[in-house]
Amino acid sequence: MKMSSISLALAICFMGSLALLIQTSHAQNSPQDYLDAHNSARAAVYVPNIIWNDTVAAYAQNYSNSRIADCNLVHSGGPYGENLAKGSGTFTGTAAVSLWVAEKANYNYSTNTCAAGKVCGHYTQVVWRNSIRVGCARVQCSNGWWFVTCSYDPPGNYIGQKPY
Repeated sequence: MKMSSISLALAICFMGSLALLIQTSHAQNSPQDYLDAHNSARAAVYVPNIIWNDTVAAYAQNYSNSRIADCNLVHSGGPYGENLAKGSGTFTGTAAVSLWVAEKANYNYSTNTCAAGKVCGHYTQVVWRNSIRVGCARVQCSNGWWFVTCSYDPPGNYIGQKPY
């Protein structure tokens, strides 16, 4: 039995869409994706680029792995600065960085404070001038959510110091 040209076209379209879906699911989670998201925010405030570090990334991966069972946003208490995020669906690493960077609206540089009742410490860690190395990881938790950790070396967010 010969396949009609319409059936063949639909099969090719389906396979192309499936390939795009598979490719998209892995997009925005590579070291370069994390770096691009961080360095875009850093460039906006004239802070030099941060670089990827495999040792810091291994720490982030190990900590993320330890949260798979509960997906709770509890800091590791380790030697690095740390940003955590979780999300459902196709929540990516770059989506996590975007959440942190969106806190910029809550940060007042002149007073070095967050707006009342708002959070901005994730943003200030992303742009912390003295943090020069980053490593990030993303895992899927037992409940289906995604857990993202970015670790920063040296850590930032010291009380009384401005990020840049």
